[in-house]
Amino acid sequence: MKKVLVINASARTLHSHSRKLTEVFTEIWIRLHHDSEIRHRELGNVNVPHVSEAWILANLKPKTNRTAEDHEILATSDTYIAELKNADLIVLGTPMYNWSIPSILKAYIDQTMRLNETFKIDPGNRQQPYTGLLENKTMLLLVARGSQGYETGEPNSHLNFQTTYLRTVLNMMGIHNIHVIAVSGTSLDKGALEKTIEQAHRQVKAVIEMLK
Repeated sequence: MKKVLVINASARTLHSHSRKLTEVFTEIWIRLHHDSEIRHRELGNVNVPHVSEAWILANLKPKTNRTAEDHEILATSDTYIAELKNADLIVLGTPMYNWSIPSILKAYIDQTMRLNETFKIDPGNRQQPYTGLLENKTMLLLVARGSQGYETGEPNSHLNFQTTYLRTVLNMMGIHNIHVIAVSGTSLDKGALEKTIEQAHRQVKAVIEMLK
């Protein structure tokens, strides 16, 4: 039985195309996997703490030297990381904001990109100093974008600081099996948008069937 973590980062609750993709995923997945364990993590409409100096100092201490206050400061980070470690399949739904990701998702990444928790560093290896610690996981990035042409070789690829950044961070945490499905053109005419939505929904179903 695969353990699934579904994360939503859109500020919208209504009319969110990335949330609709995670809903479609969940509906199809449950239909095909009746006994699945699915955990949901909301980011878009909650307060994700930003990293502070106190957080950095607490994180740099050996676990045995951390005070009760240190543990309290790192509690949110510990919860997020435990969820990632526990999951076999991680599904992230996020829009593109200003060619990048929502600031709340960046705060979440800062909370989860933790030395000796999700990655480690080998200073002696200059070519590949980072080793990811989240192993044997599959990632499904379900993204929404206002325009089109953001993939490699397309006209707007140089403006894609969304999935290119997410892939880099996830790779550094040890997640390499990544599938990207996009609704591209949410700001375009209705006809073009309907086509990209239909295509994205078909792709979600195809990926799920492949992961069975």
